[in-house]
Amino acid sequence: MASDAEIEAMRQAIGLAARGLATVLPNPVVGCVLLGPDGTVVGEGWHEHAGGPHAEVMALRAAGERARGTTAVVTLEPCNHTGRTGPCSEALITAGVSRVVIAVPDPSDAASGGAGRLREAGVDVEIGVLTQEAEQGLEPGEGNEVWLTAVRRQRPFVTWKFAATLDGRVAAQDGTSQWITSVEARGDVHRLRAQVDTMLVGVGTVLADDPLLTVRDADGRPRARQPLRVVADTRGRTPQNAKIRGDDAPTWIATGDEVGVVAGSQGTDALDLPALMHQLYARERRHVLLEGGPRLAGAMVEAGLVDRVIAYLAPSLLGAGPNALIDAGITTIADVWRLDLVDVRQVGGDVRVLARPRARPEHQVRPAPH
Repeated sequence: MASDAEIEAMRQAIGLAARGLATVLPNPVVGCVLLGPDGTVVGEGWHEHAGGPHAEVMALRAAGERARGTTAVVTLEPCNHTGRTGPCSEALITAGVSRVVIAVPDPSDAASGGAGRLREAGVDVEIGVLTQEAEQGLEPGEGNEVWLTAVRRQRPFVTWKFAATLDGRVAAQDGTSQWITSVEARGDVHRLRAQVDTMLVGVGTVLADDPLLTVRDADGRPRARQPLRVVADTRGRTPQNAKIRGDDAPTWIATGDEVGVVAGSQGTDALDLPALMHQLYARERRHVLLEGGPRLAGAMVEAGLVDRVIAYLAPSLLGAGPNALIDAGITTIADVWRLDLVDVRQVGGDVRVLARPRARPEHQVRPAPH
């Protein structure tokens, strides 16, 4: 059983792991703390960026010779394969670590097996310490939930983000929508965008709003790392001069010819959304931010492809205009899509609500709007 010092060290490791949220994809966020025999911290580290040293290696470097005989407290099972870096299990064994405390076993086929290798080498291993905290984070959205969900389901984790008035309108009746929410809320959206590797919109949003869909700093400057912009565009209607086709960030116009089509609700072909998600996963995309519009959101919800909802609600009313969600296949209150509130906080003059689906009923897979 983990000691009090190991449990406290795991909380510290989970906090360290969160520092890599905006830089490690398609890899997981991982933190590691090394405890000496007396329970004091002798080294710590986190996975800082994709392709860089893993958390265990960073902690071992910080500890140096003091690593021998320590307990490594790590948020994810040490990897047991050679990729862009060597196996962390072997690094811990070579450094003389005597015990390893793990929050979450690694679900990936390529990297799992580290705990078994450590045990073979005579290292004491304990798994399952603060598992929920490591997956979900000490603060909402700051854990390893994104990467773990993606690997377990073999598709990217999907966060649906929308901004709406209190009566659920995402635009006025004439189509205008800038700006429903405050400057502070829009800044928070850019911080959210910085933590994903993919942003998804439907062609309808491109035709109506011509969004740039990039990540910018507080002063308006574009960030060096930009997510992939994806347009769900069954028939290839995205204009050649659309902003989203510019060089500001990489773009994929996902058409029916590339992704595949299924029969749509109006008797026409529409994009195969599950196939789109699987293709994104094959491209090493692990976190999709669904930016709109309401019909694409409805199709994603009905297909069971939304893992988290972040809503920015402005204290205003429109009375008419499109709703945040359209045609999600819900026709009776018995089929209501229920969510569990994770976090509610004020951002500027608006309220941000973070929620997770309570259950994911088996919906008939429905295509993207065309």
